[in-house]
Amino acid sequence: MPRFDPRLGALLPLLPLLPLLPLLALLPLLVAGCATNPVTGQREFSLVSADQESQIGREGYAAIIAEYGNYPDSAMQAYVDTVGRRLARVSHLPSLAWRFTVLDDPVVNAFAMPGGYIYITRGILVHLNSEAQLAGVLGHEIGHVTARHSAQRLTQQQLAGLGLGLASIFSEGFQRYSQAAESALGLLFLKYGRDDENQADDLGVQYALRAGYDPREIPATYAMLKRVGKRAGSGLPAFLSTHPDPGAREDRTRALASQAATGRTGLVVRGRDYVRKQDGVVYGPDPRQGYFESERYYHPGVGFQMTFPAGWKTQDSRSAILAVAPEERAKLQVTIAPASALSPDAFVAEMQRSGRVSETRGSRETLGGYAAWVGRLVLPPDAQGRQSVLAAGFIRFSPELMFQVLGVSAETGSADEAEIFDTVRSFRALTDAARLSALPDRVKVLAAAKSADFQSVVEALGPQAANLEDTAILNNAFPDQDVRQGELIKIVAPGKRR
Repeated sequence: MPRFDPRLGALLPLLPLLPLLPLLALLPLLVAGCATNPVTGQREFSLVSADQESQIGREGYAAIIAEYGNYPDSAMQAYVDTVGRRLARVSHLPSLAWRFTVLDDPVVNAFAMPGGYIYITRGILVHLNSEAQLAGVLGHEIGHVTARHSAQRLTQQQLAGLGLGLASIFSEGFQRYSQAAESALGLLFLKYGRDDENQADDLGVQYALRAGYDPREIPATYAMLKRVGKRAGSGLPAFLSTHPDPGAREDRTRALASQAATGRTGLVVRGRDYVRKQDGVVYGPDPRQGYFESERYYHPGVGFQMTFPAGWKTQDSRSAILAVAPEERAKLQVTIAPASALSPDAFVAEMQRSGRVSETRGSRETLGGYAAWVGRLVLPPDAQGRQSVLAAGFIRFSPELMFQVLGVSAETGSADEAEIFDTVRSFRALTDAARLSALPDRVKVLAAAKSADFQSVVEALGPQAANLEDTAILNNAFPDQDVRQGELIKIVAPGKRR
């Protein structure tokens, strides 16, 4: 769900209104050459040096946090970082400046960025059931970095002539981040190949064992991921869409782990301790960060509401709300405008004075009691001499915060454009006390009162926000599975939206 943070204004520059540079403009950054693969020791062709990998990871970090959010639990962040660093120390790149981050996103996934930046969502954390499983996931992602899979994907994309710009409906007209950061964001949506996934699976088992974890916990993770499938409510993809199963993954990792752990004793699992740490973790979309009810959008965290066109598809992230008309006839995007003390009309006038828009056609309005400017922006001609016209609205919500709504339609004056302007003019403060006090669903950890089958135990634990199947997946269990008295069970305690 959208999770607007007023501090993100500086990260969302509308200006300058320049087309994204074509792919070849990235080539000065990605200088061709050869590099030694740290895992294989072999020389391989690469357009991305180790220094450039670090730059992409470093600059991409701010953009990824802006888009998907940092989970606000310092203890959980520190715990994941500790486990991650334990694995990184026994990897093929122990001296790399590794960074492990929990994203505030419900989708079940984990990502590896060049330069040692590893991201894991709270969505996957709550679906794991031991520290050894966590080590397996982090080890897999570390393997993608040490084997330079991301660098190879970047090289392949460059050679294929494909760009890696920020996935945004306005990517052709606006550049919100540096080229390196946009490359990092683009990597989140690219799939690894079969060979890369097999190698990362091998390295995940290897690194977990080297760090003292029992790799025989890892196959259960892949069984869980198959059951989870894709989750709705986020712009992030699910694990198996970016890390496709190369074939018999669960069986293959079970054989690898069994062979690797033969004769080893004292390997770490930490099941109960790990499950206890999940108590209170947010489950699913967090309504405090914004949510839709039909066409109506509410954001309790910032305190505003809007109405979007009926029948349009919507998508949101921490930094933007996107809406697309049927057959992509029109599109609109809501973001926070760049930090500025100017009034909306003065802000628009400054864009024209600076040449960042060639013409403005609109006027001051008052929307829901807030100063606004609503009208059309004519952009400077592109390289082919074409001019774009945007339907736009700027709303001064507070001295520190101004919203911008930008829309494009097939024709100026069309019904679709009118709906964009209707969306702009629907902006209001959220004053409903019940909605302002929205609370998310959270994981609750309880001990089974008696021995019984999983379904009976769960049904005896009171009102819950997740159905039986989702609760079973959360526990890596099945409804007819036996549960012992005292065994820890994760359920989802209901929050509220109104």
